[in-house]
Amino acid sequence: MLGLPYLDAVDPDTLGRALVAPAVGSPAWILFALVLLAQSATLLAARRVPRTVPVVAAALPVVVAVLPPQVLDLFGLSALPVVVAVVLVALRVPLVRAWPCVVLTAGLVALGTGWHWAVANGAFRGGQVARGLADGTAQGITQAVGAVGIPLVVTLVVRSRREVRAARDAELVARTAEASAVVREQDARVDAAVSRERAAMARELHDIAAHHLSGIALMSAVIDRQIDTDPVAAHEGVRQVREQSTAVLEDLRRLVGLLRDDAPAERAVETVAGIVDLVERARYRSDVRLEVLPGEHPLADGIGPLAQLAAYRTAQEALANAALHAAGAVVTVTIDDRAADHLELHVENTAPRDPSAQAGAGDPVPGSAGAGGNGLRGMRERAELVGARLQTGPTADGGWSVRLDLGRQAAEVAP
Repeated sequence: MLGLPYLDAVDPDTLGRALVAPAVGSPAWILFALVLLAQSATLLAARRVPRTVPVVAAALPVVVAVLPPQVLDLFGLSALPVVVAVVLVALRVPLVRAWPCVVLTAGLVALGTGWHWAVANGAFRGGQVARGLADGTAQGITQAVGAVGIPLVVTLVVRSRREVRAARDAELVARTAEASAVVREQDARVDAAVSRERAAMARELHDIAAHHLSGIALMSAVIDRQIDTDPVAAHEGVRQVREQSTAVLEDLRRLVGLLRDDAPAERAVETVAGIVDLVERARYRSDVRLEVLPGEHPLADGIGPLAQLAAYRTAQEALANAALHAAGAVVTVTIDDRAADHLELHVENTAPRDPSAQAGAGDPVPGSAGAGGNGLRGMRERAELVGARLQTGPTADGGWSVRLDLGRQAAEVAP
């Protein structure tokens, strides 16, 4: 407003009409400056009421549209705040919600510009009302397209590119998070598999150590006492120690073979029928009695191989615990296979006798350590693995009882 009259005076436009503008400081000039200032001030409310700002910014110039013609060459400046207001509303509000205010803004710009142009150029003088309206409308539409349409299109393009970039970034973040989740899930599965394998190896090692090594330790203590008083029994004890040592080596060799990747391992699967041989081997170090109650079907018919292995390991652990913790006790192993839906294994020992009255292999080994509860935990883990029910606890006479109920697969039960 300050510079245009001076610049036009220094370098006048010889191709068109001379610049028509109000003098600086005149009432028309001050009024238009206040309107332009009010338009700019409305932009401060663009965050709170974005759809109202462009309408107000376009409505204020209509006030000066009826001023004398001297405002003509400055009136175009009133479109600048409207351009900014349109850009702000297009950036903040979706077009589906902003289009009414955009249309109203364009209409106000076209109305103010067309009316002011028609009046200032005398289009309505001499009875040429139709021509004046046509020229004013054309001028107003042109200004509306330049002040509202073009900024709106450019802003929508910029906004769409920004949204596409944001969506691409969000997709990248989502894919990264998904990949991280997959990696974490895979790691969790590997950790679970490793934990299961470690627990299985721990059970196998404990079964080997608890059964064979505890037996070797007990028999070695008996041999130490019998070597002078009963050489024949001592020789028999040495033979039993050799058999137990060989069994330990065989079990360890099989276990190591299972862990190796470069060679297949042959593994003998223990069954319920193997409990009979287990009891026979345990009789040397303890007073063990076996009772088998068969049904009308073959022994352990319908009991899966994994369940039979659990029964064998449970009996093995119970016999080892009885020999280690109940010196001189009478151990009874009962295999009840009479029920049609389950097999019951029951290992029960009486209270330990006074070690001074014990002359057999049941005496505890000096310096030996307890099992620390790993045996009972291994029993429970095997029972849970095959869906069996395990009950352990002391008896009324001070002994200990281990009872394992194995469910029978109905399809495999003999008729």
